[in-house]
Amino acid sequence: MNFIRKIVHSFSEDDKLLYYELKKLLNFSPKNISKYKKAFTHRSTQMLDIEGNPLNYERLEFLGDSILGSVIAAYLYKKVPTASEGYLTQMRSKIVSREHLNELGKDLNLIRFVKSNIDQSNVGDNIHGNIFEALVGAIYLDKGYNYCESFIFRNVIAPHVDIEKLEGKITSYKGLIIEWCQKQKKKYKFETYEDTGNEIVKHFSVKVSIDGVQVAKGRATSKKKAEEMAAKRVYFAFQNQISVN
Repeated sequence: MNFIRKIVHSFSEDDKLLYYELKKLLNFSPKNISKYKKAFTHRSTQMLDIEGNPLNYERLEFLGDSILGSVIAAYLYKKVPTASEGYLTQMRSKIVSREHLNELGKDLNLIRFVKSNIDQSNVGDNIHGNIFEALVGAIYLDKGYNYCESFIFRNVIAPHVDIEKLEGKITSYKGLIIEWCQKQKKKYKFETYEDTGNEIVKHFSVKVSIDGVQVAKGRATSKKKAEEMAAKRVYFAFQNQISVN
């Protein structure tokens, strides 16, 4: 305890504030505060370490993604002992979906720690999930796998993982529609085009046709979001014919 106090005493005022905020968030005392500072540094800052390497969260995000996947995989392996490899893979994908990770990052309000040269309103939703993964990576480098496992269980598994609900959860409407069309031997087409209009932010529109008939449209700030929006509308149009499981 005295050792930790000495370390904290040597911190700058900003680092002390981050240390105590993280201690409340993580339920343990961070040891190497620089790992966490890196986890919350956006590439737009263009910061470099003493060796000239980029100093941002992207490498930690990669590490955290792998650790998160392994912890969830181990949990599912033990929780559902009779499940096939395909089932386990599908369930893991649903738990660590980009949408879910973004929600987790928002719930923890991790964006408040981020240093960026871009206004928060312009960074996009995915930053919430990215820094959640980067935080997991920082915990691993700072405290090890067991601390990561405890953090993930407390913040992901315990409050959010319900196997029965996950079985019926759709993570990609586009994938579901394509799979259904292929099984039913239906011809499908996703037609994407830029649709900015008078708006400053670029938008994309998507038209979905099945067997030559336009079924739905979607419009959003990215192609993927527009495709998912349109595919979701197709799903509800054919909901009685499409099986989720």
